[in-house]
Amino acid sequence: MNKRLKILLAFLCLFFFEVHAQSNYRKVDSLNIPSGKTLEAGEELTYEVSYSFIKLGEIKIKVRNKKIINGKTYYSTIAYMDSYPGVPLVSLHMIYESTINNDFFSSFFRGIVKKKDFTTFTNYYFKYDSSLIRIKKGNVDPYQIWTDSTTSADTEYQDGLSILFYARILSGSGDSVEIPCFVNEKKVFTDIYSTKDVAGISIGAVDYKVACQKLNGNMNFISVFGLTGNFEGWFSDDEASVPIVAELKVIIGNVKVELISWKRPGWTPPKFKEN
Repeated sequence: MNKRLKILLAFLCLFFFEVHAQSNYRKVDSLNIPSGKTLEAGEELTYEVSYSFIKLGEIKIKVRNKKIINGKTYYSTIAYMDSYPGVPLVSLHMIYESTINNDFFSSFFRGIVKKKDFTTFTNYYFKYDSSLIRIKKGNVDPYQIWTDSTTSADTEYQDGLSILFYARILSGSGDSVEIPCFVNEKKVFTDIYSTKDVAGISIGAVDYKVACQKLNGNMNFISVFGLTGNFEGWFSDDEASVPIVAELKVIIGNVKVELISWKRPGWTPPKFKEN
C-alpha cells in the first residue's frame, strides 16, 4: 500500500485518538461535563489533512440534528472523509454516521466506504436494553448482506465517530479516562488524557492564536498503518470545544489535521490572551 494512503487511512480511521485492545478497563460511570459544554445542531466543521507539505484530503463533520425521544436527547452526526483529486495513488472516500445518546455514547453507527467499482456498508445497532450489539455488513448497490450477527454489550460503547464528540465534551475537565469502544467488530479502548491548561494555537484560518485546551496520549507499540508514539489534539477553550488542530505520529513522520472552515451560529475560534 502506498505510504501516503497509509497515513491518510490512519488518521481517518482513528481521528484524534488512540484506540487499542486490552483485557481490562476502568468503567466510565458518568461523564463529568465541564459547565456549559454543548453540541450544536447544524454545526459543520471542515479539516484539511496533510503530511509534511503534501495536502492529502479533507474531513467534514456535521451535527445534523438534535431529537428528544422518551425524554432522552439524541444527536445525529456525520463525517465525510475524502482525498483530494489528483493526489498520486490516493483515492479514499468514506462516510461515518453516528447517533449519540443522552450519555454521549453511541446508539447507532454506519460506515460507508466508496470503492471504484462498489460501495460497502457496516452498521452497528447498540441495543443496550437487550445487552446486544447487532452487526450488519454488505454491499450497497446491488444491496447484499454479507454479515448479520450479534455480540454482547456489557456496557455502553463509543464508535469511530462518536468518540470525537465525547472527547469534545470531556475537554477541559482535567480527567483521564479509558473508554470502551466497538470498532471493526472488536471491543477496544480509547485512552483520553484531558488537561485544564490553556495554550495559544496558530492555524491558517484566523490571524491570531486560538485559545485551546489539550487532549493527549501515547502509544508504546506500532498499530495499524504504522501509527505509533504520541498523539495530541487541541480543542477550543469555550463551550463549543471545537477540535482546532491535531498531530499524529506515524513511522515515517507526522500527520497534521487543521480546522479550515466552520459553520456554527455565533461562533468564531476564541482568541488566546497573552499573560
